[in-house]
Amino acid sequence: MNFIVGIIGIIIFLGLAYLTSSDRSKIKKWPIIKLFALQFIFGYILLNTSAGNFIISGIANGFTKILDYAGEGVEFVFGGLANKGAAPFFLTVLMPIVFISVLIGILQYFKILPFIIKYLGKAISKVNGMGQLESYNGVASIILGQSEVFISVKKQLGGLSEQRLYTLCASAMSTVSMSIVGSYMTLLEPRFVVTAIILNLFGGFIIASIINPYELTEDDDDTIIIEGEKQSFFEMLVEYIMDGFNVAITVGAMLIGFVAIIAMVNGIFEGIIGISFQELLGYVFSPVAFLMGVPFEQAVDAGSVMATKLVSNEFVAMTTLKEGNFAFSERTVAIVSVFLVSFANFTSIGVISGAVNGLNQRQGKVVARMGLRLLWGATLVSLLSATIIGLIFI
Repeated sequence: MNFIVGIIGIIIFLGLAYLTSSDRSKIKKWPIIKLFALQFIFGYILLNTSAGNFIISGIANGFTKILDYAGEGVEFVFGGLANKGAAPFFLTVLMPIVFISVLIGILQYFKILPFIIKYLGKAISKVNGMGQLESYNGVASIILGQSEVFISVKKQLGGLSEQRLYTLCASAMSTVSMSIVGSYMTLLEPRFVVTAIILNLFGGFIIASIINPYELTEDDDDTIIIEGEKQSFFEMLVEYIMDGFNVAITVGAMLIGFVAIIAMVNGIFEGIIGISFQELLGYVFSPVAFLMGVPFEQAVDAGSVMATKLVSNEFVAMTTLKEGNFAFSERTVAIVSVFLVSFANFTSIGVISGAVNGLNQRQGKVVARMGLRLLWGATLVSLLSATIIGLIFI
């Protein structure tokens, strides 16, 4: 039964993408089939094999060490601020972002990450049937983040068509930044986080190929130029330390605002109709959760967590999933967790359009104009990845 529902879910989600396609005649079927195959292969290996467990354990242990090292810095600055044994969210989840940002900066400085991103992007372009620039951007978004990635392609931004710009922005919204993956792993099981990142990378190309198909022309610039401002090593350290701190503060401020607003709206709805706003959203999203493979009796609660991510952000939803008293099976936790690992929410529309606008005002207006369409595509990517997890999770 779960298998049949999952297959129906995939057909419906792909059908929704097809119905909103800008040009159905240009959809390339073979690249989509190959990307689908890669999703199932990687998903199965990561979740159900000893090799996958070894890879996940290695990544998780690596991030555990990084978080331990980050904790040394946090303890030095904030030691004694919290009660003994307490684990404040800001200190344990957000502050390590600063150290991870520094590590990314070091790998960037020594040209390690640019090398990996560039040639991995070229390899993926052989599979997805897209340009090298789009493939590079998909990989780079995972490491650099949804706003920072556009700095790395700023020389090409001005000459991009609206179709190519959509694909670049959709990739940025469908993935997550490596700088905050460690924070996700404190809220979700690492295996679900890593698997979601891989599936969303391929899923982003699948949905973009359906919603936004196009052919490159001779006038399209498909070169990959990775240039950074020349800095000394210590200038770079300071920049990435401040970047990481700004990200942590921004996420913290958004959490304060969104959690408070949701609490207020929940209180208003409970006073008027007797159920909270999140419960109401849960009923609205429950059919979607069911199509993803969530059992019917758990679909309302799962839909509530999913909706929380869409209207606020993934951190609020992950905290709700971790701290909520839900009677979820392990399979449901896997499905919902994978759905949460992306930047597909209303806030990201402003983040991405603002980032592009800061580099090219004309293109920034284009991104703002297609904001809801970007969110639609990125949400379909999350739904597709989560449904695949429901099919292969053992």
